[in-house]
Amino acid sequence: MTDTSRLGVAIIGLGTVGRRFIEQFAKHDGFNLIGGFDVGEAARAAAADDFGIAIFESANELVDNPGVDLVYIATPPLFHEQYVDQVQAAGKAIFCEKPLGVDNDATRAMVNRIEAGSAPAAVNYVFGAAPSAVEMISRVTSGACGDVLGADLRLHFCRWPRDWQAQATWLRDRDQGGWVREVVSHYVFLAHRLFGPATIQQVHVGYPDDGTSEQSLVAVLDCAGTTVRLVGTSDAAGADEVEFTVRGSDRSFRLTNWYQLSSAASDGPWEAVLPDDAIAPPAAYAAQLGQVAAMATGSDHVLATFAEAFAVQELVEALLDPSSGSQGLH
Repeated sequence: MTDTSRLGVAIIGLGTVGRRFIEQFAKHDGFNLIGGFDVGEAARAAAADDFGIAIFESANELVDNPGVDLVYIATPPLFHEQYVDQVQAAGKAIFCEKPLGVDNDATRAMVNRIEAGSAPAAVNYVFGAAPSAVEMISRVTSGACGDVLGADLRLHFCRWPRDWQAQATWLRDRDQGGWVREVVSHYVFLAHRLFGPATIQQVHVGYPDDGTSEQSLVAVLDCAGTTVRLVGTSDAAGADEVEFTVRGSDRSFRLTNWYQLSSAASDGPWEAVLPDDAIAPPAAYAAQLGQVAAMATGSDHVLATFAEAFAVQELVEALLDPSSGSQGLH
């Protein structure tokens, strides 16, 4: 580390999500952004022009740079394994986007390699550290709901990919994209932390005739005895919405639009639980990157482990292909 007070970070994948994290790493005083790499010439040029980030000619050159302590992998899922293995071999810390992959056998083998090695590694599930999710988990697991009677996820996207993701055309592809992998997975992760292991009780997924990713999902999960109901749609009129509710006998808690946490007792109104500054997206990013710094230096952290992320992947892939026979989250 050239600056002992800051971690040198590299970014592989300079598309929509990678660009967002260029901004976030640059704002955080725990990191020194060394540079980035993308296989696409246009992505490399845009990142250099828009952010002034140093662009490296290859992933090897970037990962092997002596100033790099941590590599954030923000490529499409089909390429995660390649770069995870490369970063692990270099002995650098790994922060990888989800899903880890789309082939469960290959991902299982990769996770085993990570667990057998010594490189710090974690996966970017936003509800690992976001203040709203941490508070929801704390309230629910401490008994604030009374008896937990179940949970519901309801989501709709007028267009998929969403407008701000439009250039990430792979998100429309059935082989590695779709909003079940991209969005529902975050809430499967959250349900796992709230309630425990999940199994699929019922599922129906609807695909369009053009061979692209899903347009509807109805599913029921059993999370260690707690029923979680999932209903999602896309590519139809109506504003985007994402709402996750834990329903209790005494009090219910709801996450709206990712970070807005509210609660209601009996038939009373939904009331905010956290102040505005705690539910703003910057608070979630700051909390996440604080945990990334802890992970990279070998300290305790609350980020998703590779094992947790793979468990989510197994369940998500089973939702998308019920015939696969993999029905559990362990």
